[in-house]
Amino acid sequence: MRLLVSCGAKKENIFMLDRKGVIHEGRDGINEYKAEFANNTDKRTLEDACKDADVFVGLSGANLLSPQMLASMAPNPVVFACSNPDPEISPALALETRDDVIMATGRSDHPNQVNNVLGFPFIFRGALDVRAKLINESMKVAAVHAIADLAKKPVTQEVIDASDEDHLEYGKNYIIPKPMDSRLLGEVSAAVAKAAVDSGVAQLPYPEDYPLV
Repeated sequence: MRLLVSCGAKKENIFMLDRKGVIHEGRDGINEYKAEFANNTDKRTLEDACKDADVFVGLSGANLLSPQMLASMAPNPVVFACSNPDPEISPALALETRDDVIMATGRSDHPNQVNNVLGFPFIFRGALDVRAKLINESMKVAAVHAIADLAKKPVTQEVIDASDEDHLEYGKNYIIPKPMDSRLLGEVSAAVAKAAVDSGVAQLPYPEDYPLV
């Protein structure tokens, strides 16, 4: 959520939940990390939070997002149901509930797999190549934009073959690159290395022939 805020999301529009419900101002027993996202709201349940929401990000447990909750969301809702092995709502049920949903899960057998291998090896590669003293927010945001930009580029035949697909093109069923896309190494690590140099945490200059093999 901090990264989303760094990318432009407004904290007052984020309703975070734990097993007791919405984390709100005045709620007893919340630690400093939850308090950071405590909102001034009368929403108390997941059902409340879903009403008219544009985005659902689930990192919790199976089948927690009901069809009724999804139906109450805003037009063209974005649902990242990342619980594994069973998402908060199955893609089949989500699409049956409404055909305008933009859906991602953590699983490789559904479109739009959210996988940490899209980011972490290349973030470290970029940081190491310029001997960054730390990984800061600028470097993480640079990785976000590099991954998002790659999704909008034409998909290589190599990726299509590896995905056992006939065609892949930016749209509802392809909003995030495939983990086997070899371009991630160059695109993400280069963006991270440059952000490290620009933000003053690199100990080496940005290599002219980057990305290095």
